[in-house]
Amino acid sequence: MADRPTALFALGAHHLPDLYPPRSMHRLQRLVRVDRSVVAERFDTDEVRAALASTEFLITGWGCPPITADVLDAAPGLRAILHTAGSVKALLSPACWERGLAITSAAAANAVPVAEYTLAAILFAGKNVFRFRDQYHAARHFTLAEVQTGVGNYGRTVGVIGASRIGRRVIELLRPFDLEVCLFDPYVDAAEAAELGVRLVDLNTLLRTSDVVSVHAPANPQTDRLVGAQQLALMRDGATLINTARGSLVDTEALIGHLRAGRLYAVLDVTEPEPLPAGSALWELPNTFLTPHIAGSHGNELARMGDCVIDELERFLGGRPFAHAITASDLDRVA
Repeated sequence: MADRPTALFALGAHHLPDLYPPRSMHRLQRLVRVDRSVVAERFDTDEVRAALASTEFLITGWGCPPITADVLDAAPGLRAILHTAGSVKALLSPACWERGLAITSAAAANAVPVAEYTLAAILFAGKNVFRFRDQYHAARHFTLAEVQTGVGNYGRTVGVIGASRIGRRVIELLRPFDLEVCLFDPYVDAAEAAELGVRLVDLNTLLRTSDVVSVHAPANPQTDRLVGAQQLALMRDGATLINTARGSLVDTEALIGHLRAGRLYAVLDVTEPEPLPAGSALWELPNTFLTPHIAGSHGNELARMGDCVIDELERFLGGRPFAHAITASDLDRVA
């Protein structure tokens, strides 16, 4: 095993046990020589600089400092960067692409819990769970034989904004249910939409015809306030907006206006700004369900991202390309 290549962890050291628990760490160390006692939270220490000199694989994660040209100069044998998290935009400098490094991330693994959260929110929205919860708490009783009207998931229309990794996973999870799924994504054509099993529509049509709208587009200048005042006004009375992407995709003040009027419901795991200020109306509105950016990987879900990186490393060492490779051309289209 002496011929194993050398890897270096570059992330917040406190994340390491959750991302790479003993079973995963053992598997990783069978592939590469990596010292778990040397974790680069900075790239300017003598210990880290010495480690970089022989590093072939940089295993990054939350808390990794930016990988600049200077860092790459200190790692002349570096072959690949494997990111044990989602987005690499804030992490990698243009020099990483210029030097032809192979780059991958665990964004696909992180998409799994976000899509699961979204599925639960969609199904709860169809049953109007949050309104009935509040009514039940207020009345402290209900009539067992009374059939509630205007609720249910049979035949509902779900609109997915963005066929991102998460958006595609949501579409996949929705297949067993009796729902119609429509999609807005300017990068998807009719043939691909047919493969996904969704109806491809423009954004305004999606908003007008959907009972639940779920946002899964990346945050970039083109998607800022993608769901703005005009778009929110198109949504059906009683429809639910779910946002697990980024708060900047939705016009918060315009949304608050519709929520105050009782016209819409919202399930928001992300907001703009984030966290919300103490005085935000969203805290008090009964038709708003807020969670603190928990849809992504937490707890034991972090190990899934570590396993994803190990899978990618196995592929690379076996002479195969990364399954989740990221190229410079991808950056404008991914989170």
